[in-house]
Amino acid sequence: MRKTLLFPLGALTGACLTLLVASPHGGVWAARAAASADDAYSKLNLFGEVFERVKASYVEKPDNAKLIEGAITGMVTSLDPHSRYMNDKAWTEMQETTSGEFGGLGIEVTMEEGLVKVVSPIDDTPASKAGIMSGDLISKIDGDAVQGMTLEQAVNKMKGPVETQTKLTIVRKGADAPLDVAIKREIIHVRPVRFHVENGDIGYIRVTSFNEQTTDGLKKAIASITKEVPPEKLVGYVMDLRNNPGGLLDQAVSVSSAFLQRGEVVSTRGRNPEETQRFTAHGGDLTKGKPLVVLVNGGSASASEIVAGALHDHKRATLIGTRSFGKGSVQTIIPLGTGNGALALTTARYYTPSGRSIQAQGIAPDIEILQDVPPELKGRMDTMAESQMRGHLQAADGTEQTGSQSYVPPEAKDDKALHTAYDFLHGQTANAVAAKPASKAAVPN
Repeated sequence: MRKTLLFPLGALTGACLTLLVASPHGGVWAARAAASADDAYSKLNLFGEVFERVKASYVEKPDNAKLIEGAITGMVTSLDPHSRYMNDKAWTEMQETTSGEFGGLGIEVTMEEGLVKVVSPIDDTPASKAGIMSGDLISKIDGDAVQGMTLEQAVNKMKGPVETQTKLTIVRKGADAPLDVAIKREIIHVRPVRFHVENGDIGYIRVTSFNEQTTDGLKKAIASITKEVPPEKLVGYVMDLRNNPGGLLDQAVSVSSAFLQRGEVVSTRGRNPEETQRFTAHGGDLTKGKPLVVLVNGGSASASEIVAGALHDHKRATLIGTRSFGKGSVQTIIPLGTGNGALALTTARYYTPSGRSIQAQGIAPDIEILQDVPPELKGRMDTMAESQMRGHLQAADGTEQTGSQSYVPPEAKDDKALHTAYDFLHGQTANAVAAKPASKAAVPN
């Protein structure tokens, strides 16, 4: 069974195949293809020779399984930042994560230049309570340097029995020196949806991740809000996707469907035209067409961007905040058989309903709102975007965009984007000094 995730492939058309079939120089092309195949087999022979040399001559007897696993890991990670090989243990742990319950610290991470980078701390987890921030780099775990570890090794080292403690050494942009942070491990129950009624007439829904529980949580939130507030009094909804790093593709589609009556949500396009898939809204608009504002920022990535892009393209929602991360590719999880783990392989780019790829560009809000960042955090709250990740897929077209602000004030009273959303639903115009309309020009394909 394959599962499609949005940990954020390049889309090659079928033009080369057409040329191979139609070209009068078919013999030349065939010879080149054969030469390419011969070169690949030659390199595989080289790999076999190096493997045998290492086995025979390394100063200590190596573990053959570890040698092979290291070679596979190196091959896959050379493709792009989001493709990776997971051994059996890592694959099991990933299944636990997407189910919405696992043990650990509560942070979404990626690997960048040999260090573990925090994409986002999960709300109400030990990591968020300890002050871990989006963009932090973890250089040491319990005193051991992360440099040289794989992402899986680093993640496994951060995990452990509940109530035990781990110490992370954090490199934070703008900080004079690395920070040592002690965190006690807990069972992480990822509650992906939180909600409340604001001012008696607005439904606020915060979606923190897209796991197997997200859609059910969203439906319960909408049902509770509509039960609490009469339809004639409810002026609209705010869906907060800020610092939501993404997750499962099917959940992004079903969350979008909760606000759409019909239409395409997203399409995915792989290397070959026949691999194109289109996902459409199903189930109908659960909010009965009530006005909707979606909050995004530099930490909104992947599945979050699919939802924001779909609702925006269908003119179903107004986007407020800062430019999103720009993770516009899809990973397919391919199990490799009992005991062999799985491959998370970038297999497609995704496109919003208007046919726009947001890879390395992100989604610009209709109204940009910059938060007032505390002096001690100034210069540290701009998230590095997809375009700044080493080996990222290039933008399909247009100019690549760098990171944007990802700071969300801990107190709602200080949250300018949130208050702008409330004012907007109440019919008030956003402050022209703090806000500016985003360009709505579609990216051509």
